Amino acid sequence: MAVRKLAPENMQPESFVLSAETEAFAEKEIAKYPPGRQASAVIALLTKAQDQAGGWLPRKAIEAVAARLDMPVIRVMEVATFYTMFNLEPVGKYFIQFCGTTPCVLRGAGDIRKVLERRVGDQNHVTADGTFSWLEVECLGACSNAPMVQINDDYYEDLTTENFEKLLDDLAAGRPVKVGSQIGRNRSEPFEAVNTLQDPALYDGSVVGAWRKRFEEQAKATETGEAAAAMASVPQEAKAAKPTAGRPIESDAADTPAKRAKEGEKPISTADQKEAADTSKATKVEPKEAGVQPAPQSGKSYVASPKKKGEAVPASPTTPSAGTPPAQAETRRDGSESKPGVIVDKDNKSS
Repeated sequence: MAVRKLAPENMQPESFVLSAETEAFAEKEIAKYPPGRQASAVIALLTKAQDQAGGWLPRKAIEAVAARLDMPVIRVMEVATFYTMFNLEPVGKYFIQFCGTTPCVLRGAGDIRKVLERRVGDQNHVTADGTFSWLEVECLGACSNAPMVQINDDYYEDLTTENFEKLLDDLAAGRPVKVGSQIGRNRSEPFEAVNTLQDPALYDGSVVGAWRKRFEEQAKATETGEAAAAMASVPQEAKAAKPTAGRPIESDAADTPAKRAKEGEKPISTADQKEAADTSKATKVEPKEAGVQPAPQSGKSYVASPKKKGEAVPASPTTPSAGTPPAQAETRRDGSESKPGVIVDKDNKSS
C-alpha cells in the first residue's frame, strides 16, 4: 500500500469549524453507540467533514473531528490516512476516479486515460478553474460495463472516447448528465442480442432436483459394473461356496478380486489360490525345547488392603520373614517407625 500523507502546509487552511449541519449529523451518529463508545462514529464524521471541506480532509478538519469525539488526534489521523476513500489533498469540483484494472483495460480504458491526461493533466492535479481532478484507482466493481469511472458519488459506465468527451463538456458547462451506462444499457443486461439463458428449463424450476437423480443413476450404474467385474474374476468353486458365518465384508482396503478388477489388474489365478491353500507347503513352526517353562508370574499385590484398628499388618511378599531383621526400619505414614516384632497401633501403643 502506498504511503499516504497530508497535503503540504501551503495548501492547509488556517482553521476548520464543524458546521451546524455537521454538528447535527454528529449528534445523530454518536447516539447510535453506548456512552463512552463515541469513537465508533469516527469514519462517519470524517466523511461528513470531507464533504464540508470540499471533497478532501485538511489537518484542521481531522483535529476538529478528534475534539468532537474526545479522541487523540493521532488515532483519528490513523483512520484518515489508512482508508483511500479519504482524500488528503485538494480535489476538483468533479473528482474523477479512473478504474485502471484489467477488465477495464481490456475494454479500452487506456483511451479514457489519454482523454484525462489531455484535458485535465496529471493525477492529483486540479484544473485552473477548480473543476476537474482525477486519480487512478483499483477495481470499482462495474466490470461488466467496462470501461468506467466514478465521478464524485456516481458511476459512469460503457465509456468511449466520444461519449466521455461529451460527459466532461456537459459537466464543465453545468448541463445535466446521465448517470450509469452512457450507451443506453439497462444496468448490466446484454446490450445486443441475448445469447445466454435461452432455455427456460435453466431458470423456470422445472429441473429442480434433476441433478440428484442423475448422480444417483450414475452411482448405481458404477456399482453394478464393479459387481459384474468382480464376479467375472471369482473362480467357479468360490462362487458355489457359502459365506462363512462372521466373515467380514470385503472392502477396497483388502486385495480382493473386485479391487483388482477395478484397478485393471490381472485377477489371481486358480492355480495360485490352490497353491496358497496347500497345507503341505505352509511354513513350519519349530517346536519348543523340552523343559523350557514360561517365566513365573509375580504374585505380588500393590494394592493395600484395609485393616481394622489394632490389627497387625498382613504379611506380603515384600515383608521380611520372622527372625530376619529388615534392612532398615519402615517409616509409617504418620511419621512413626515400626520395629521388628513390635506392633504399633494408631494411638502409638506398643503390644
